[in-house]
Amino acid sequence: MFISRYLGRTLLAAAKSETSAAAAAASSSSRTVYNPLEEFFEADRSPDEEKPIVYGRSWKASELRLKSWDDLNKLWYVLLKEKNMLMTQRQMLHAQNLRFPNPERIPKVRKSMCRIKHVLTERAIEDPDPRRSAEMKRMINAL
Repeated sequence: MFISRYLGRTLLAAAKSETSAAAAAASSSSRTVYNPLEEFFEADRSPDEEKPIVYGRSWKASELRLKSWDDLNKLWYVLLKEKNMLMTQRQMLHAQNLRFPNPERIPKVRKSMCRIKHVLTERAIEDPDPRRSAEMKRMINAL
């Protein structure tokens, strides 16, 4: 009697551990882990795509003048992230002696960033309060 209970409990425990291990493996395979370093690399395109990707233009100062301070701040960091991604990709390909695709993207991002600084500086100069203007200029120069 004791042996049958012991074997029954052992087999039951083994069956539970197998099912829990299989469930854990299934959930880990269906869930992808987010790696923030992947943001420094552009998503690979499939080689069967024949149409080249057309990238946008740089932002115009007249368009940026219509944006709020918060929108310009968010756009600055989006462009900074894009610039870091492009520079990382360029450096990686240069180390492998490969050609960097679409090198005209980097100047577009730089122009947009310079124009954001220019628009923010214009706003800081126009501010009637000299203390606030000086604070804004310090923040802009820190960008």
